[in-house]
Amino acid sequence: MKNLKNIISMSSLCIMLAVFLSGCAGSNTVHSIADLDGKIIGVQLDTVGDTYASDINGADVRRYFDGAEAVAELAEGKLDAVIVDVEPAKVYVSNNKNVEILGETFSEEQYAVAIKKGNTELMEKINNALYELRSDGTLDALKANWTGENATKKPYDFQYHDAPTGGQLVMATNATFPPYEFTEDDEVIGFDVDLMKAVCHKLNMELVVKNMDFDLIISDVVKGDSDVGVAGITVTDERLKLVDFSNSYTTATQVVIVRKD
Repeated sequence: MKNLKNIISMSSLCIMLAVFLSGCAGSNTVHSIADLDGKIIGVQLDTVGDTYASDINGADVRRYFDGAEAVAELAEGKLDAVIVDVEPAKVYVSNNKNVEILGETFSEEQYAVAIKKGNTELMEKINNALYELRSDGTLDALKANWTGENATKKPYDFQYHDAPTGGQLVMATNATFPPYEFTEDDEVIGFDVDLMKAVCHKLNMELVVKNMDFDLIISDVVKGDSDVGVAGITVTDERLKLVDFSNSYTTATQVVIVRKD
């Protein structure tokens, strides 16, 4: 009888464990954007993904300072989906075999440099530099270096013949957004950093990078504590009320990451 009780207890324990595990990481129920209604959705705070998720019917939106943390919790079954920009999504998925990107995407958006309102001189300088970088092929080379299947993802070395004499350009960013900006060996690197290094090279200026939470970048530019904000920042009507934007330097889309079936 005692052995029978032990067997029954062990069986009950196994059943409870199976239920618990299935509840933590159940089958994926999101197969299209339309399936996001009423789901638990992870986003990075104050991003366009946050805006999209907030407009989804009945969605329980969970906000994170780091998209990688949201994806980790998705893999654990704590979320049903994560909405994030496509290039960081590719990095997150490559680092987690239990998740994948849906084929359906949201609309295309424009990334640009955020600049304090009224600073027309800096705006003109940056737009002229971006035009030259696009014309001479540097912008395409930087994109290819950081995005795509053949990306080396190694910082580009901009050589100065002499020390820059045009002063410093302070860039606010959020280094949790690979391949646009992330940290490696305590240094902030990525496409946006190299882009602004190239701009500073054209302007004979020294780039200074300030790493902060994404939701603080715009306010830092508004206060004048940073000259520019560059962090995969999408131009939106709401942000245009606070800052001006340069001409676009690249396009992106928001995608949905889900658990694999």
